[in-house]
Amino acid sequence: MTAEEIGAQFKALGDVTRLRILALLSQREYCNCELVDIFGISQPAISRHMARLKEARLIFETRRGQWIYYRLNAAMFALGQALEDLLKTLCETDSLVRQALLHPPTCSVPELS
Repeated sequence: MTAEEIGAQFKALGDVTRLRILALLSQREYCNCELVDIFGISQPAISRHMARLKEARLIFETRRGQWIYYRLNAAMFALGQALEDLLKTLCETDSLVRQALLHPPTCSVPELS
């Protein structure tokens, strides 16, 4: 990995919202509409956060029709136990993340057959 790639990862991790998103994604896959509901910010704002995380290769996205689902790039986190521990701590201590994990929003996306 180059210094530029590592720098991009640290920049991506330097935002509270993106850290919270990663903590949620460490537990399961999320649809973009769920993230909008959890964070109470616009869909374009979520998209900008997700673009930064994708550029840093911290997440993957899967398109299902017009909907986008995000999941953690587990291979990137295998490089460091410290980050995994940080995400676990966020899942246990951050009020927004805990609320979302305890009471997951319902996704308004219809299931694809």
